[in-house]
Amino acid sequence: MAMVKNSDDDSSGRLTGTQSIERALLLLREIAAHNRSGSRLLDLATRTSLQRPTVHRMLKCLAYEGMVQQDSETHRYFLGPMAYELGLTAAPRFNLREICHPAMTRIAEATGDTVFLTQRSGLDAVCIDRHEGTFPIKTFTLEVGMRRPLGVGTGSLAILAALPEEEFRGIIASNEPRLQEHGLTGPTLLSQARKAQKLGFAVRETPSLAGVRSIGQVLRNQSGMPFAALSISAISSRMADRRVQELSTMLRNESRLIERQIANGMEIR
Repeated sequence: MAMVKNSDDDSSGRLTGTQSIERALLLLREIAAHNRSGSRLLDLATRTSLQRPTVHRMLKCLAYEGMVQQDSETHRYFLGPMAYELGLTAAPRFNLREICHPAMTRIAEATGDTVFLTQRSGLDAVCIDRHEGTFPIKTFTLEVGMRRPLGVGTGSLAILAALPEEEFRGIIASNEPRLQEHGLTGPTLLSQARKAQKLGFAVRETPSLAGVRSIGQVLRNQSGMPFAALSISAISSRMADRRVQELSTMLRNESRLIERQIANGMEIR
């Protein structure tokens, strides 16, 4: 008897429904990564390597459900109100901001500089919190909620550098086409990550913001895997090499305290 193939299966036996979900999430991640300026249909098709008609159909569906919205004047797409509402609902279960809040406050008050909390999200990293000290940077390139390829940004670089070698290299290769818009190449990012591995913390000048220097320290979960990072940014005149060493020690101590809190039951669920 011939086997009747499920109509939801594609030629490889994979569920097309599953594939549609994956594509929709890919679109949402791309829109989130450029949510401040918005994304054109052509931009999304290019960055996702999907056909324009496919992207257009999916955007219409996502817009109908409130997950995205299109600006009537620029025709650019942004995250919609439903994405915001779902985030509010999910927030209490993901309490990393709450756990890190005291540490970030102590660091900002002790240093006078700006402290960021970054969390990994697949091939990307998302800034989930920021505390300003008494000497804040006047112009920020990293806002809460901003999503960028893993390795772009100092906290993000600290996470990338701490990953196992095979995963570390795979992420750089996968993200390489996206790095150019952030002023990076695969080899450059690889070199920066190797430096972070050698130092035990990440440090870099911010290419898009002249005169700013940042350092980052990874956070590991109960299994020892890197999943987030704390970082400090300041004007370069306040971040000489000697102070970098002092701040890296402070970041390391606060990071270890957070890790102990997580290990003692304040689980990141």
